[in-house]
Amino acid sequence: MNIDQSILSKEDLKKLEYLNNPKVLTIVEEFTKLMKPAKVKVISDTQEDIDYVRELAIKTGEERKLTMKGHTIHYDGYYDQARDKKNTSILITPDIKMSKVIRTKAREEGIQEVLNIMDGTMAGKEALVRFFCLGPLNSKFSICALQITDSSYVAHSEDILYRSGYEAFKELNGSDDFFYLIHSAGELDERGNTKNIDKRRIYMDLKENRVLTVNNQYAGNSLGLKKLALRLAIYKANNEGWLTEHMFIMGVKPQNKNRISYFTGAFPSACGKTSTAMVPGQTIIGDDIAYLREWDDGTCHAVNIEQGIFGIITDVNPKDDPFIYEVLTTPRELIFSNVLVNNGKPYWINMGQDLPDEGMNHFSDHWRLGDVDQDGTEVSHAHKNARYTVRINELSNADPNLHNPDGVPISGIIYGGRDSDTSVPILQSLSWEHGVYLGATIESETTAATLGQEGVRKFSPMANLDFLVVQLGKYINNHIKFGNKLKKPPLTFATNYFIKENGEFLSEKVDKKVWLIWMEGRVHGEYDVLETPVGYIPKYEDVQPLFRQIFNKEYSRELYEKQFSIRIRKFIEKIERMERIYGEEEDIPKVFREIMQDQKEKLLAFRKKFGKDVVSPFEL
Repeated sequence: MNIDQSILSKEDLKKLEYLNNPKVLTIVEEFTKLMKPAKVKVISDTQEDIDYVRELAIKTGEERKLTMKGHTIHYDGYYDQARDKKNTSILITPDIKMSKVIRTKAREEGIQEVLNIMDGTMAGKEALVRFFCLGPLNSKFSICALQITDSSYVAHSEDILYRSGYEAFKELNGSDDFFYLIHSAGELDERGNTKNIDKRRIYMDLKENRVLTVNNQYAGNSLGLKKLALRLAIYKANNEGWLTEHMFIMGVKPQNKNRISYFTGAFPSACGKTSTAMVPGQTIIGDDIAYLREWDDGTCHAVNIEQGIFGIITDVNPKDDPFIYEVLTTPRELIFSNVLVNNGKPYWINMGQDLPDEGMNHFSDHWRLGDVDQDGTEVSHAHKNARYTVRINELSNADPNLHNPDGVPISGIIYGGRDSDTSVPILQSLSWEHGVYLGATIESETTAATLGQEGVRKFSPMANLDFLVVQLGKYINNHIKFGNKLKKPPLTFATNYFIKENGEFLSEKVDKKVWLIWMEGRVHGEYDVLETPVGYIPKYEDVQPLFRQIFNKEYSRELYEKQFSIRIRKFIEKIERMERIYGEEEDIPKVFREIMQDQKEKLLAFRKKFGKDVVSPFEL
């Protein structure tokens, strides 16, 4: 291995040679020569090495200690607070087809561009060579991943979020079947933040199973194993016949019954994903990314590829999020990012208490209420996309199967959206193929608070549109084929917690627990249903006792009727939106288009039968 011995010690070279993997050696040599770090440190699975990374983050100032033991604060740059979609591209060759909705760049052009930017970006800094396992150790689900980064914050975050995989690389026996992820924060300013944000690039190279990312620190752009490796895994899964999904995994436990049933769920942002995964009385395996495979008995099993949570902290409060709030306010290893700090204590937006008018935040070490940025915009106490990073096993509701190499058997898949005027709170698909249709037609209404224009419907198939790296037709077809090869595919459900009447929500936040328990009962054949053109809906006599049992409150026939009436015109309007979107896509499976047409015809027949646009469930 031809690396300058002044930057790589003999001990670290031995760590690399121990793995007996020529590709690992080639990658380390190529990128350290290109980015020119002052030092290269190889991190194994030992606690000593992992502690080294944590201490380095404090030493370099990328993290600062807070008053609470184990808590640290990290700040990304003021203009580096979210995923950078504009500068994120999939590198493709002429033989790789992509949907129009996916941002792409010619592979040779993109590689040349990003490598030119990366040249010398680690000068004067320390490069950390990391080895991780995406998924539980010793599991047929899992994928090894190599990360090289000059950010100790990134490396520390990955220690919390992922399982150490140095020994797993040894078990590859020299195979090159692994992901690798190269990151540099680039030149830093006096606050330790990325300076050259105009040269920020995040490129996914599908041919090489790698991600090249530079001039950023926000975890969604810099942590290669998260949403960046998600794209690599989606490509791999869709070419091998399994699923990589933007899904939580949770265990649902009905009261007074000695059983647990596992569900996955895909929800776009602000549609109730985290609150569903964290419903009191249930267990959590993961909140973000799942691998799903056919198991030996013909069922679907899933694993969380992560062991931690990189969660949005805004709105987390002791009433609505007791499990998370407890973790955030007690001693443990935990990284806050982009929150307000005053006297060593973190504060975030809508945490349930008054916030100080000054302190250290994402804008300045000496922020005061009323400060404005260079555009004249007033700077908030904390950023609305501020985060926390913590291990799942710190949560009191962590499921005991979190690290099970066999994963867990999946009984149901839940797709959620934000919809004020169309769909019912909960419905079950008419078939597996119809369930795929429900997932592929997810819409989420924007809110005025986030985008300045309320009610705009954003299309996101399987809540995964931002991360797709294959054609929509191929992605949908893979889902259909996956379920059809199972002896017992999971039941599929669609939720909508946001139906309104006269501008007021018809559901309370906590009601989702009833819908969860109803879904779990359907898995075990305990409840009958009403069939509608758009899916199976619950009967009043089944959910009314659940409200009494779970919340000790009455659930009126009037409210049930408002929530579960079938709004024919609105459903037809949605189908017409989907027809326009999918009309522009190639290779959409024939069965998918047939389901869309069948839905429309059944709704029109429904309207003719009842002679009106809104049909009460009591008429079915």
